[in-house]
Amino acid sequence: MLKPTVGPIIGHTTTNHARIFLRGKHNKNTLVFAGVRYRRLGEDHWSKGDFAKLEPERDMCEVFALNNLSADSDYEYQAGWFSPMRPAHTVDTVKELPLQWPRQVYHFRTRSSQASLPRAYIVGSCRYLRMTAGIAWAPQLGDRIFASISRLVEHASPPVSAQVMTGDQIYVDDLNIVAPDRKLKEILQKYRVAFSQVNIARLMSSLPTYMILDDHEIEDNWPANKRKSDDYLYANAIRAYELYQASHSPAHALTNDGLINKRLDKYWYQFTEGDIEWFVTDSRTRRNLSATDRRILDADQEQTLCDWLIHTPARVKFVVTSVMFYPDQKRSDDDAWQAFPEQRLRLLETIRTHRIKNVVFISGDVHGSLTSRLTYSEDPDFEVHTVVSSPLCNSRMLPYATAATFTLDQPLVCTAAGDYRHELTSGVISQDNFSHMVVEARRLQVNFHDREGKLLQSIGIPIR
Repeated sequence: MLKPTVGPIIGHTTTNHARIFLRGKHNKNTLVFAGVRYRRLGEDHWSKGDFAKLEPERDMCEVFALNNLSADSDYEYQAGWFSPMRPAHTVDTVKELPLQWPRQVYHFRTRSSQASLPRAYIVGSCRYLRMTAGIAWAPQLGDRIFASISRLVEHASPPVSAQVMTGDQIYVDDLNIVAPDRKLKEILQKYRVAFSQVNIARLMSSLPTYMILDDHEIEDNWPANKRKSDDYLYANAIRAYELYQASHSPAHALTNDGLINKRLDKYWYQFTEGDIEWFVTDSRTRRNLSATDRRILDADQEQTLCDWLIHTPARVKFVVTSVMFYPDQKRSDDDAWQAFPEQRLRLLETIRTHRIKNVVFISGDVHGSLTSRLTYSEDPDFEVHTVVSSPLCNSRMLPYATAATFTLDQPLVCTAAGDYRHELTSGVISQDNFSHMVVEARRLQVNFHDREGKLLQSIGIPIR
């Protein structure tokens, strides 16, 4: 067996379940299979192995579902791909072959079933990796921050449960002016290169990673800049996104026999860890830009989000939106939530009127990091926070956000009954960075680190 050409990537992980993504290589006129085997750390015997036939239509990618795992446990696993000598093999018959597994052993840990333990997460977005003719230019610039994240994860207490990447994991449109990528093979190559760099590959092989797309997985400011000819681009970009990002996420349900249901009808999803819940929105592909019913989230997603906020028993509720919920930018911005004020107000009113506590909006996009607190003039009990974490790696062609980028001296929304007012609770970080969030009993600690891992700021947000 050969090492995966991309991956393995640990995706959605629970107390008893984990998903592993990997890619093999197309061999013309030859069947290709991939396999994964695993064991609990300290055990002598490997599992029998799970196998799948790789298909060119899926870019030779597969996601394996490991079920019936033990909670709060360390596992080690091996993964690879191969082409059998005989062309008549099936998934069942290759299980009997005397396979030589790749020597590389990877590790992951299942979640704890204890509800109130401290939990930690890595959050980041906007990882620019310029590609020319399918080759990364200066790839170390776009990969070095993941070495720093790995070092933090190795020594973190409490242990880091997952990495949440909130958008622009690749830039399909990095050379839009000169030579835009529009073909499926070009976009797939970007994913292969971006996810197989040394440091990010090492990190994602052991730390569960959750992803959601933003505009650059398709095109800058999508769909506001959409042209009629962009249907071809969109179809290819979304196909690549589904294969490399959505495939190992909770957006895919499990079948009754414990396999990944490859049918996908939405990109937004939820996941839970103890008394913490995440709602990861798709704030990019379900937009309605009509003047009569402007929406950044479609009606079904908005209703599901509101119902979740009202009824979830979670102590802390993280809502991921790839573009900023607030504060607003000074320049006219038709891309973030400030361009959809009615829907934003409906969410805020839902949180306020139902007296929902400990809601934190998580986003990226603006190439600057910050935390901010939102209050309501006529209700001292209302409080919402936001954590913005961006970028993991900026392009030299794009500016960083600063405090001067945002409108900070006036209310976010003025209503007949009162005003929603916000204030920064951190400085605005204008350099490559990531956030390390620790949920404790009485506070959310947000630590921003630079690309070398140095602590830039640490902010404590009370948990009520």
